[in-house]
Amino acid sequence: MEPDHVDEIISAWGHELPEIAGLPLELAKRTALLVSAFDVAASAELEKLGLTQAEYGVLATLRRIGAPYRLKPTELTHALLLSSGGTSNVIKRLVAAGYVTRAAAEDDARSSWVQLTPSGVETAEAAVRATTAVHARLVDRIPEPTAKALSEQLRIALAAIEEGVLIRR
Repeated sequence: MEPDHVDEIISAWGHELPEIAGLPLELAKRTALLVSAFDVAASAELEKLGLTQAEYGVLATLRRIGAPYRLKPTELTHALLLSSGGTSNVIKRLVAAGYVTRAAAEDDARSSWVQLTPSGVETAEAAVRATTAVHARLVDRIPEPTAKALSEQLRIALAAIEEGVLIRR
């Protein structure tokens, strides 16, 4: 294959700081570019719906858990890897937009439930369909055996590194 942008970065660092110009940097750059490609494509679709990535994350998380489409803010924070303050700000925007409601938890006066409204369910489904379609168009550019192998290799890599790094259990 022809050298790509990541190869150029690795080569440049190889001249400047050879000790960092190895496989860890290459994997970090390639996965960051892959994530960026998916995020840029999804963001364009979400913008059409008037949503940010964070708002989409909340709506999609609530929709995928099934009826009654509700979680406590701490559960959303955990699921989305956001700060509690960030989650709170997103929830406030979604309440103002009419996509979620906040109600006191019956079992704990210090807590509340965040629940999708009918409009929120509709918007979540539209957003999930739009982002999935744009992601499918990106993946369609990759030969299917390569995409399947990449997915499996990423599963293996994530299992090796995510515990205690991204996933808090």
